Amino acid sequence: MKPLDGVTVVSMEHAVAAPFATRQLADLGARVIKIERPRVGDFARGYDETVHGESSYFVWLNRSKESLTVDVKSPDGQAIIRELLADADVFVNNLGPGAIDRLRLDAATLAALNPRLIHATISGYGTTGDWAHRKAYDLLVQSEAGLVSITGGPDEIARAGISVADIAAGMYTYSGILTALLHRANTGRAAPVEVSLFEALAEWMGSPAYYAAYGGREPERVGAQHATIAPYGPYESADGEIVMLAVQNHREWQDFCRVVMGQPALASQPEFATNSARCEHRAELNTVIAERLGQLGTHALVGLLDSAGVANARVNTMSDLAEHPALVSRDRWVEVDSPGGRIRALRPPATLGGIEPHMGGVPALGEHTDTILTSLGYSATTIDRLRSAGTL
Repeated sequence: MKPLDGVTVVSMEHAVAAPFATRQLADLGARVIKIERPRVGDFARGYDETVHGESSYFVWLNRSKESLTVDVKSPDGQAIIRELLADADVFVNNLGPGAIDRLRLDAATLAALNPRLIHATISGYGTTGDWAHRKAYDLLVQSEAGLVSITGGPDEIARAGISVADIAAGMYTYSGILTALLHRANTGRAAPVEVSLFEALAEWMGSPAYYAAYGGREPERVGAQHATIAPYGPYESADGEIVMLAVQNHREWQDFCRVVMGQPALASQPEFATNSARCEHRAELNTVIAERLGQLGTHALVGLLDSAGVANARVNTMSDLAEHPALVSRDRWVEVDSPGGRIRALRPPATLGGIEPHMGGVPALGEHTDTILTSLGYSATTIDRLRSAGTL
């Protein structure tokens, strides 16, 4: 038994945010029926062709789902969607502004069809308010939420290297749906869930936002360093390799100065004695540290950092990540099917004792259409007619 066995999720989803949320529900055993456009599908299928001919985004976000192709704007397509939703537990969508209302699949309308249905909507800036009408893509939300302004180096802004706004929204949608399922179990009432990309990322911006609001200045853009902690970031060894280190508290700073720097008195110098002082004198601090660490080979440097109890890391590539001992030694990789062949997939990060996650295959476009419609009572003749009409 999986935690969500018996739960049916119908999702009109594309790109990242909603597929990320529903894939995690599928990991827990929910049946996830992914509604896709006939012949085209989720546009994330076309982002690239790097994984045996499939998109890297799509195979990451859509394992363990069923793909049903339906023209949701056609009368026959609308009828199919409503038949599915009449018995579903959760409906998820991240369509563009106003689309779900135009399709008459809003929470109020569907509550009349199925009072137990949990309606989950992901939008860019919320479904109400002055920005409800605006389209939102990850880069744009990163910019509006202030993330881009504090990411990069002093002379150049940068976006985060992954779709962090989409992922944040997907995480809150996933946890919101789990909360709504628990609420329904306790009260019998299906509460709708709404998450916006902007509000999800704004929550993640809490620390720099407080720093600016109460400190009277914006956090500096300091590349791979930390705007409000020092020393924290990249330093070059004598071998020319980059080693990341992070000093988190005064004890670690003292041990770093004593063991790694070989200069115990450095810890109490007025310009370096507190974290705030070190941030204020960051350039001077980095010069002193870089001179010492540049004399040490990588192996020796890492050994000293470990001896001092100072957290450190090397800068891995994606190839390094794939074979990282923290994943390999814990058996985190498994193989799943995809339309182009077997691929590796990571187990979900949350490990539940005694419960194996559902690690199903990545669906081909429309792979489950006939099976799903047959289960709804559609005959082979009717399915062929709907396909000929372009509905499927």
